[in-house]
Amino acid sequence: MADALKIGIAGLGTVGASLARILLERREMLTTTCGRPIEIVAVCARDKGRDRGVDLSHVTWFDDPIALADNSQIDVFVELMGGAGDPAYAAVKTALSRGVHVVTANKALLAAHGVELATIAEERGCLLNYEAAVAGGIPVIKALRESLTGNTVSRVYGIMNGTCNYILTKMEKEGLSFADCLKEAQRLGYAEADPAFDIEGNDTAHKLSILTTLAFGNRIAADDIYLEGISNISIEDIRAAADLGYRIKLLGVAQKTDTGIEQRVHPTMVPIESEIAQVDGVTNAVAIESDILGELLMVGPGAGGNATASAVLGDIADIAKSRPGAQKVPAFGRPAASLQPYKRAQLRKHHGGYFIRMTVEDRAGVFANIAGHMAENGISLESIVQHSKHFTEAAEPKTIILVTHATMEDSVRHAVASISKEGYLAGEPQVIRIERPKSA
Repeated sequence: MADALKIGIAGLGTVGASLARILLERREMLTTTCGRPIEIVAVCARDKGRDRGVDLSHVTWFDDPIALADNSQIDVFVELMGGAGDPAYAAVKTALSRGVHVVTANKALLAAHGVELATIAEERGCLLNYEAAVAGGIPVIKALRESLTGNTVSRVYGIMNGTCNYILTKMEKEGLSFADCLKEAQRLGYAEADPAFDIEGNDTAHKLSILTTLAFGNRIAADDIYLEGISNISIEDIRAAADLGYRIKLLGVAQKTDTGIEQRVHPTMVPIESEIAQVDGVTNAVAIESDILGELLMVGPGAGGNATASAVLGDIADIAKSRPGAQKVPAFGRPAASLQPYKRAQLRKHHGGYFIRMTVEDRAGVFANIAGHMAENGISLESIVQHSKHFTEAAEPKTIILVTHATMEDSVRHAVASISKEGYLAGEPQVIRIERPKSA
């Protein structure tokens, strides 16, 4: 039997503690499965005295993760600290530069420095594995990097943030406001005390940028993503979507066109009968559309100690099963030097159309005026209705719902801006894309 694979874990939060517990409890099973023992020899955490539910008294403790990464005992450096900068960046770079394999769950780090780190890994002949960085326990990285070899991917999209999906699901099922659902998500530990990174779409954007590079072979472009969060989604939007046969989900979407690559994160209306509309709560889902396989939809837990630790463990097991001298799979499925510069796609018609909600004063001529502004911007309307069942008095403002046919987003935004100047709107209008997945 081969020598033990010795690992050092930097970060013993929920995921790190779960990983350590699984490695210790299932030592014999993993030895049989991987063909060699996997041993934790060193760890790094802020508080050595904290009870993490696992006995690590036999391993070497480090206060500095960079020192752990530079320690000659370890074969694999497992980074579970998070953050795009130091100490995570410096520690991972240190390990790779020494030829030590790295496993990380850090999407922010990869979005900021992934190509650089992948280049170092290739030069030093080691692996940079990161299955847990996107969609938790769903094996989407392995699918794109290895299983779909030979396929030409045309689109990748999905629900990649459990916090947002939980809030939108609870709003729909319990009729609660965004603010109330956010408070509940925070109480349950699904949302941070400062939830902006999740609810404004940044977390999804980091994950999407990684999937885009895997799917299309471009250099990571996390700063070149159209970004819109869910904080402006109201219960009125949820109800109107349901009346029209849709659900609202925060989707990350990347697709390749004749003019480049389109990346966007925003609330989206999807048909109730589509598979992705059935993904509720903190669950994640990622769909991949390709020419040979067609559409692959993977659904599973996107966060949590056990789900994320499972993905990290899978990456460690791959390293344990690899043999010295064997060809290493590049971090992004192809050599880093072959990744192409990112080219943003030109604007084109969005074939799913748009949902537009406006609250207007109840006066003559409003419908005609709105329709006129839409026509002036070349927008064809599938429907325009007064959604007034939630208002009982004639003097109250009325909600108007418009659904467009395929059109340009710039045209929609320009039309809405023109309408806003007319003086009959009460509050801000809402604009949401409509997607019609192949599985719908």
